[in-house]
Amino acid sequence: MTAELRARKIESYGNAHGALVDALNRFPQEMWRFKDDHGSWSIHEIVIHIADSEANSYIRCRRIIAEPDVPLSPYDENQWADSLRYHEQSTEDALELFRWLRRKSYLLVKSLPEAFWSNTAYHPENGNMTLDDWLDVYERHVPEHIQQMSENYEAWLKS
Repeated sequence: MTAELRARKIESYGNAHGALVDALNRFPQEMWRFKDDHGSWSIHEIVIHIADSEANSYIRCRRIIAEPDVPLSPYDENQWADSLRYHEQSTEDALELFRWLRRKSYLLVKSLPEAFWSNTAYHPENGNMTLDDWLDVYERHVPEHIQQMSENYEAWLKS
């Protein structure tokens, strides 16, 4: 990845909390628990998932930087949603946790010397990942879920 592309991705990554809050403001809260006929996650569950995913991302980022070549742990996001009872958790708390974790990682990666970007770690589902790969995955994560929320909203409008 070029330094210019990386810098754009880092800024996009750093702006994700604001983008998420802006998106959530477009969806009425009375529909946040709505699930379509296909059983996709509700907006409420997506918000909780984003916070949990960010907690995993926070550790993965630091592991790639500080302990390259140490394996990264996968997790079963659907099992987390069920076992951790996402539907009972606070979206406000999840948004605040996401904001804090994302900001900490943003400030860290924004200031990293070039040498760290080639560090790698093995992920059982994704193979060897560089820090650039990590950035690519997590820079896209929130926009992908905003799209999922929009689709959920459209299904709610049709129901």
